[in-house]
Amino acid sequence: MNNSSSPTRVRYSILAMLCVMAMITYLDRATNGIAKNDIMAAVDRPVEDFFWVLTAFQIAYACFEIPTGYLGDRFGPRKTILRLVIWWTCFMLLNPLIGLIFPPSITVFGASIFIAFLLLIFAEFMFGVGEAGAFPNITRALYNWFPSSQRGIAQGTIWLSARFMGGLTPLTWVLLVELGGLSWRQAFWLFAAFAAVWCLVFFFWFRNHPHEHPATNQAERDLIDAGRAAHVAHEGVPWRKIFTNRNVLALCAMYMVTNFNWYFIMYYLPGTFKGQFPSWNQSDGGKIMLALLGGAPMLVGMAGCLLGGILTDRYIRRTGDRKWGRRIFAMFGYGMAGVCYLTAAQFTESLWVFAICVMMVGFFNDWIMGPSWAACQDVGQRYSAIVSGTMNMVGNLGAVLGIQVTGRILKAYTVNGNIESQGYVVLFTLYGLVYFLGVGAWMLIDASKPIQFEEPKPASGTA
Repeated sequence: MNNSSSPTRVRYSILAMLCVMAMITYLDRATNGIAKNDIMAAVDRPVEDFFWVLTAFQIAYACFEIPTGYLGDRFGPRKTILRLVIWWTCFMLLNPLIGLIFPPSITVFGASIFIAFLLLIFAEFMFGVGEAGAFPNITRALYNWFPSSQRGIAQGTIWLSARFMGGLTPLTWVLLVELGGLSWRQAFWLFAAFAAVWCLVFFFWFRNHPHEHPATNQAERDLIDAGRAAHVAHEGVPWRKIFTNRNVLALCAMYMVTNFNWYFIMYYLPGTFKGQFPSWNQSDGGKIMLALLGGAPMLVGMAGCLLGGILTDRYIRRTGDRKWGRRIFAMFGYGMAGVCYLTAAQFTESLWVFAICVMMVGFFNDWIMGPSWAACQDVGQRYSAIVSGTMNMVGNLGAVLGIQVTGRILKAYTVNGNIESQGYVVLFTLYGLVYFLGVGAWMLIDASKPIQFEEPKPASGTA
């Protein structure tokens, strides 16, 4: 164990490892959206029906946020995270296998049953079960490893990393598959191998708490633990207090707004650029440019994630006002994202104006990520994984609604396989108005008022 008087910096290596995990989650999710044409062709179904596959993922992602958050609070993030990454990687690999192993349909009593499509929906549901625990357990790990003054920055860095990989995935896909010669199935297998390597590194380096890690010294442990209670064992989760707390309910409503609007960027935007501006698909340079623009909102969102996290923490350090320190920056982000979507609705046939507007949507949407997830830690404290899981669960019910609405609007405006521009006008106008609801939701959130829990007994063997 390091006995230096200066704090060691093991917490930053933990943050780096969690950032890579966040990147893997977005790589896997964005790949599903980008490969949807190949996936649906393999199961012999029209690509317009892919929103049912996305819906299955989002329902599972929503329903299992709290259970997997509880597992992280109860058993520690180390075991929970490792099992979840292995789980979702295995089910992600079913996507390229279903079209090879199972027939597209079978006939039962004269009726056709699209068995491969149903299995695809099942695999996507189970994939969502695994990914549901990623960010609640990352939040719990950050709570264990970082002092309260750095939580917003740490959360912003996590979301920066996730957006970075999500933004690069369209380009990565073009380079590996469309220009590099890999099949879409081989690309899936390559991404799974990357996750397997990460699991090995995580197993040997990560620990649940700083005091369990042999590379930390007492100075770093004291820095992290300053101002917080000793590590305690769970004797029972106060579910009623959590689920009836006004802050938690308002966080849930707020995050429904984010997820209702945001998944268009991950699942639909790369295809939107290809469909709206087909002349750019005629050259390799044009394909690369469209891929970059399709991922640009998440790449630009990286800056929003980091800046929102830095500003919310800086404001709180200077003023001591945690209520407005979380609130004011998130409200600004929501309002500006709404304005950008309403502007994009007017320029759906102008490549560069449209691209800039959607990029700014990504920036301002992600501006709110640091304040939002840091507020879960402020409110939930030692139950931060459960609180953040609750917020993300209800938020992803908003994503289910958003995907259904998006899929149905775009399908209604699809003619001969092409989506008419008016469909995007309707969609973006709706998104802009929904963002303004998020501004109102933040007026109900007060991060300076944590849930009042009874103090449990310290765990045996801890200070």
